[in-house]
Amino acid sequence: MTPSTPLTPHTLADLRRETEAMWPVDTAESWDRVGLVTGRNDAPLRRVLLAVDAVEATVGEAVAWQADALITHHPLLLRGIHTVAEDTGKGALLASLIRANCALLAAHTNADQPAGGVSDVIANRLGLEGATPIVPHASDAAIGIGRVGTLPRPMSLREFAELVAAMLPATVSGVRVAGEADRQVRSIALLGGAGDSLLDHPAVRAADVYLTSDLRHHPAQEALELAAVAGGPALIDVAHWASESLWLRGAADELSSRLPGVEFRVSELCTDPWSFSVGARPGSAVGAE
Repeated sequence: MTPSTPLTPHTLADLRRETEAMWPVDTAESWDRVGLVTGRNDAPLRRVLLAVDAVEATVGEAVAWQADALITHHPLLLRGIHTVAEDTGKGALLASLIRANCALLAAHTNADQPAGGVSDVIANRLGLEGATPIVPHASDAAIGIGRVGTLPRPMSLREFAELVAAMLPATVSGVRVAGEADRQVRSIALLGGAGDSLLDHPAVRAADVYLTSDLRHHPAQEALELAAVAGGPALIDVAHWASESLWLRGAADELSSRLPGVEFRVSELCTDPWSFSVGARPGSAVGAE
């Protein structure tokens, strides 16, 4: 019997190479901050945790599991900071990771763009046909931000909202809908994560539904008022964390196939910031009994 060839030990440099191949840094939006945050290339790589956010809970999970790297969707250092003192939130997280020899990498808008990326996974889970980017990337029209496609059959807005709710992990805010429940819908525009910047995009305006997160009061209200006179989509607002969590499993599986011998795990922790809600009920007139 021929003895099996032992796997060559992997390093952080290997993980950086594969994440760059899957989510090229140059496809990220110009304002984004992606790639390696902390860690050294020659560090051994045996365990990698994937999560949406680098917060105390997920950093603690990575450290307790003795992970060599934590990959998150949201960059910890997206906006400028002036200190990493440990009495600051981000400083404490970085210190914990560095002491535990756990690297931190971020794949944000570069992971939103490709096939298998954040919005593409949502479109596939919903069974959308002919899904294409809402905003194609300048380098390749096949990739880009968001997706727009059609359902296999028309359904009511309520039925579609229930489909969305069943697809997503549970959160306090659930699925919020603006539109007539019995409206028939088929064309769907969607963007994982915060999406009110695309409310005026022609592909969104032409859809029956726009599914995204973090819709603010005034942009949403103005979009609905415009739809009443010029046509436009119903709106579905879901938890930001929930919409971006679906991408992690496929990312972990792909990385596992590229780096055999390294263990990849997806965090099961919910990092949606809201703990509970009270008093949720259908809207009614102010002062109504």
